[in-house]
Amino acid sequence: MFFLKMISRSFSRQFKRRLLIAVTVCLSATVSVAMLGVVFDVGDKLNAELSTYGSNIVVQPKSDAVVSDLYNTGDSAGSASGSSSGSDRGSTSDGSAAADSADPTAFLKESDAQKIKTIFWAFNITNFAPELNIHADAGCVGSGAGSAGSAGTAGASGAAASAAKCKATNVPIVGTWFAKTLHMDSGESTVAGMNGMRSWWKINGTWPKDDSEQAMVGSALAAKLGVNVGDSVTLDKTIAVGADDNTNGGTGKTGKSSTERNRVKVKIVGIFDSGDSDNSAIYMPSIAAQTLANLPNSIDKIEVKALTTPDNDLARKASKNPNALTQDEWETWYCTAYPSSIAYQIEEVLPGAVAKQVRQVAALQGDVLNKTQAVMVLMTVLSLVAAAIAVANLMAASIGERGSELALLKAIGATDGAVSRLMLAETAVISLVGAIAGALLGSGVAQIVGHVVFGSGITMRPMVFVLVFVLLAVTVLVASLSSIRAILGLRPAEVLHGR
Repeated sequence: MFFLKMISRSFSRQFKRRLLIAVTVCLSATVSVAMLGVVFDVGDKLNAELSTYGSNIVVQPKSDAVVSDLYNTGDSAGSASGSSSGSDRGSTSDGSAAADSADPTAFLKESDAQKIKTIFWAFNITNFAPELNIHADAGCVGSGAGSAGSAGTAGASGAAASAAKCKATNVPIVGTWFAKTLHMDSGESTVAGMNGMRSWWKINGTWPKDDSEQAMVGSALAAKLGVNVGDSVTLDKTIAVGADDNTNGGTGKTGKSSTERNRVKVKIVGIFDSGDSDNSAIYMPSIAAQTLANLPNSIDKIEVKALTTPDNDLARKASKNPNALTQDEWETWYCTAYPSSIAYQIEEVLPGAVAKQVRQVAALQGDVLNKTQAVMVLMTVLSLVAAAIAVANLMAASIGERGSELALLKAIGATDGAVSRLMLAETAVISLVGAIAGALLGSGVAQIVGHVVFGSGITMRPMVFVLVFVLLAVTVLVASLSSIRAILGLRPAEVLHGR
């Protein structure tokens, strides 16, 4: 009872100094809770933020992926998704296609694309869009369509081209989905397409509708063609047709082939500025592109946007060779949303496909996360150090002011250890009050940071509060013991166990 009365009296006698200690601990707890709260939640926030800038996984036909790896060309998985079309199409500054503008020769089935939403991590896949990347002539007038049969494909193509005058030749065409509603076998439905994959595009007009003859044109190509929203563009493409069969680009049994010009007229409903080589491309529904190229149900790429866990040593080991993992490592890797794990599961459901993570995006996620966490942890440490220094100084000043009171206590029989424990108890009580207030205030600050920086709240984990209280307890204890030792000349053991 006497002990508690002494503590309460010390608060009234040195109210301002005790209040300063409480405020110091409160501020330190506020910074620590806010920073650590963000640190433990920043991984998911950064993944969600970076996922708005395009895909982080690219799916290709296996033969194309092998060629890309072998010759290190057209590696879509090694380029940012927003400009990945540049490696495929290689447009020049004036809007014409560069030399590397060959159409794909290996394909996946468009009807298989929705199987991506059946993998273990289906809910982490926020969007995806299949693509058919081809080239065609745009703004054509004249009798370019129709047969141009010949045993020599090049000659036929030249004859057809001369018959139809075009404002732009070899224009990159991307047949894709924009906001396609998919109905899964499980009874669920989802919407997939470019609307959610190209959020950074500046668009004048609207997105095309799927399964229509609408299209959107890049700003550079629109200027070259002289078209605006609401205009129509005629697209011509020379395709090879087998002499003895009508397979896509096939050769008949006689070994001879002929060519013909396919023509599709599309209405421009939007003009976009992507900031990259896509400005020289046309985006249109996949069905229209497949009709133009005579490639039904065919795609050559799928862009996938997924919420992933940044790579660590296990993920990097698995990405090189999953078969090298032990059983425990395999289960951990497969059941964690690493980019390589999701890519592996996509390959399991798409026959003849190879899924690769976009290396720059994966590396960026890890680097940004590590640097952000390092900065926040450093700020937490600095706030704790500042609190320790402030508490030590305030404790030293408090002990100095109470010299006569402490001398009286010792005169009536109190030991140095008892006096020291009394001061520790006083500091502990006021620090606890400050820590609780700081924890509540820090939670609010964390939510403000989350909404301002990431546009959503921070999930506060109980371990954050436990960790902060432990760190503050150690900080205040060390600071108090240092002050007591400096003023009274007592070692920590003498303070804690008596003298």
